[in-house]
Amino acid sequence: MSSNSGIQIPSRLPLLCTHDGVLLPGSTMRISVDTARNMQLVKSRLLKGTSLKSTIIGVIPNTRDPEHDSDELPSLHSIGTAGLAVQVVGSNWPKPHYTLLITGLCRFRVTQLLRERPFPVAEVGQLDKLEQYTEGDQADGELGELSLRFHQAAVQLVGMLDMSVPVVAKLRRLLDSLPRETLPDVLASMIRTSNKEKLQVLDAVDLEERFKKALPLLTRQIEGLKLLQKTRKRRPDDDKRVVLILSPRCRQFSLDEEAEDEDGDDTAMLEKKVKAAAMPEAALRVCLKELKRLKKMPQSMPEYALTRNYLEMMVELPWSKSTTDCLDIRAARVLLDNDHYAMEKLKRRVLEYLAVRQLKSTLKGPILCFVGPPGVGKTSVGRSIARTLGREFHRIALGGVCDQSDIRGHRRTYVGSMPGRIINGLKTAGVNNPVFLFDEVDKLGKSLQGDPAAALLEVLDPEQNHSFTDHYLNVPFDLSQVLFIATANTTATIPPALLDRMEVLQVSGYTQEEKVEIAHRLTWRTEGYTREAGVRSLERKIGAICRAVAVKVAEGHKVSRADVFRLKSMCREPTLRNYETYKNKEEDSGIASPPEMPIVIDHIALKDILGPPVFEMEVSERLTLPGVAIGLAWTPMGGEIMFVEASRMEGEGQLTLTGQLGDVMKESAHLAISWLRSNAKTYLLTNGSADPLEGTDIHLHFPAGAVTKDGPSAGVTIVTCLASLLSGRLVRSDVAMTGEITLRGLVLPVGGIKDKVLAAHRANLKRVIVPKRNEKDLEEIPAHVRADLDFVFASTLDEVLKAAFDGGFPAAVSHPQVVSKL
Repeated sequence: MSSNSGIQIPSRLPLLCTHDGVLLPGSTMRISVDTARNMQLVKSRLLKGTSLKSTIIGVIPNTRDPEHDSDELPSLHSIGTAGLAVQVVGSNWPKPHYTLLITGLCRFRVTQLLRERPFPVAEVGQLDKLEQYTEGDQADGELGELSLRFHQAAVQLVGMLDMSVPVVAKLRRLLDSLPRETLPDVLASMIRTSNKEKLQVLDAVDLEERFKKALPLLTRQIEGLKLLQKTRKRRPDDDKRVVLILSPRCRQFSLDEEAEDEDGDDTAMLEKKVKAAAMPEAALRVCLKELKRLKKMPQSMPEYALTRNYLEMMVELPWSKSTTDCLDIRAARVLLDNDHYAMEKLKRRVLEYLAVRQLKSTLKGPILCFVGPPGVGKTSVGRSIARTLGREFHRIALGGVCDQSDIRGHRRTYVGSMPGRIINGLKTAGVNNPVFLFDEVDKLGKSLQGDPAAALLEVLDPEQNHSFTDHYLNVPFDLSQVLFIATANTTATIPPALLDRMEVLQVSGYTQEEKVEIAHRLTWRTEGYTREAGVRSLERKIGAICRAVAVKVAEGHKVSRADVFRLKSMCREPTLRNYETYKNKEEDSGIASPPEMPIVIDHIALKDILGPPVFEMEVSERLTLPGVAIGLAWTPMGGEIMFVEASRMEGEGQLTLTGQLGDVMKESAHLAISWLRSNAKTYLLTNGSADPLEGTDIHLHFPAGAVTKDGPSAGVTIVTCLASLLSGRLVRSDVAMTGEITLRGLVLPVGGIKDKVLAAHRANLKRVIVPKRNEKDLEEIPAHVRADLDFVFASTLDEVLKAAFDGGFPAAVSHPQVVSKL
């Protein structure tokens, strides 16, 4: 490829057509490739080539308008530059393209175009015969004089620049080492020139003519510098430096002293911010190192922007900024009571934290996890806690997050890297001790990009989060003063290791009385339209009523001032000031007030606005036949009542189960059948036969068949349902039950007691049968709910059956019934 006599290129070259610059021999240029022919050339020759010869291509200036859209090959300039592709970078944004870094070798002339597709290939003839001078063989005559003058002008130009700039010092060394015949091409590519002027230098095949074309360009640049220096002498207070800037496309030096000076000012200001940020020693050391690199880096380098963004992020983080906690227990209690009705357990835990903080100021923030149905106020409680403490609040939604980089950030080696949500949240909050709310932590995903739940382990561990390291920052950040709060609908999907790091606080649903209080003691009853654990549906129903009244008012319907205020009191900001403002605006506008005729919202208007009740009280209607019982179930949406139905028909003693049941619930059904068959004589279920299922098939159904059901707590309900079917007796219509059973007839404890009891209370049931060992769980139930219900604490199925039927259930041995009213 090369020899002592010069550079030899292949006789056939693939041609790369450019429209945004002219590549000269001896210079390096970045070329963006996005046209079909050029893209195909890169894929076929540069990406698949294995030899050095395959990376040599011909770069031809394109004289056609680049916006001209045509499949035809553009008109080619007759002279081009053979170049060596030293780097190929591909990207898909904003559209697929490649960026090539090409070093010019020598000139060539196109003698014949061999083909146009898929990319042009031409027969070429090399033009430059570059014989290097030796000390005893210098050019003489006019060429030698031109060469000397050009070299002296180049030295003069570089001498007028700031030698403290690394790129200027490098250029000065190049002038002494480069052969003089290469100087016209090298200098023409560096100084500020137009593409037309560079094209003239490219067309100057004769070396003497090339010096003549390039020397005026160099002289013009020197005269411009002299004029600039004279201007500076008239303004001695202006000490702006004159430097050369490297062009992003072709290492083109241009005189842009104002931009460089502004950058110097910005860098100095950035350095002051770094020193004033009160960073830890490790972070400060890294920032100063990056700042030192930034000062030596040209602005055109892609890494310049990345380094600057990193430093700006570092100085914006609240390394030492924090808020002072408000530790007034009485004021905190009043604020929590005003923001949220009920939720005594959560409010008590917050007050405990404040009390401990008064005694120990260095207490690490607790990591709380609120678990409960949607709409019960888990997220709003977190916001109220921040207000109570006087801290900043930041919410991070984790539902559907499946990339660990969302938590830990991206490494700076990636394009478009950024910090994780933790560091970004601290930047947004502006302090290092905010209240962070991780919403829907039970809905984290997992993918090939990692497990975000595992990344949260370090964040939520008080023993580790004092040195949390984000991949983007790559330096530790102290999270120990952050108060972390997580919310979830269930703990079943939270990894055990993550759950172990959090203090779980159950947030159960609201009772009907609590909902009425939350709805500002409305005079109409809403239980026929909403039966959820939270209050979101209640809020929607009240909103529908308010909108209906607003339409009447807008249509000129008569409404009293009292009802206007009452309507506003049901909206999100129920303040007298709003009403007074409304009244004053009405009086100022001269609009007459409506007569004192109220709009009455009674049960008839409620039906017109909301339609017929969605939830009818169907309990008594469903239990009019034997073989029906009411169970209690727990779901992530709260507690629910669940009907169990059974029927019998002639058959071979088989059991059929329907209703989308899980394996555990199917096993409970088989346990119930086995226990009843083994105790059939005791409870008079034989009907003259030793086996109550002889010649009989049993069909057990759980309504709401579209909903999957599973769990052991339906065991007592299945036994009661089958006992009713086989005995022909009706189960009490006001009783519900829950509990796991064993083959020996024992009743075992289950979970979700509070939610299940609240569901029974919402359904207006009067008696609830729960396992004896769950008696302690009733302490969390509101007192007025316990007063409205009779609780039966059963340890055996015999006690369950006696409490589920009026007059008890036949048994050989009588046991005292344990019934308590709390």
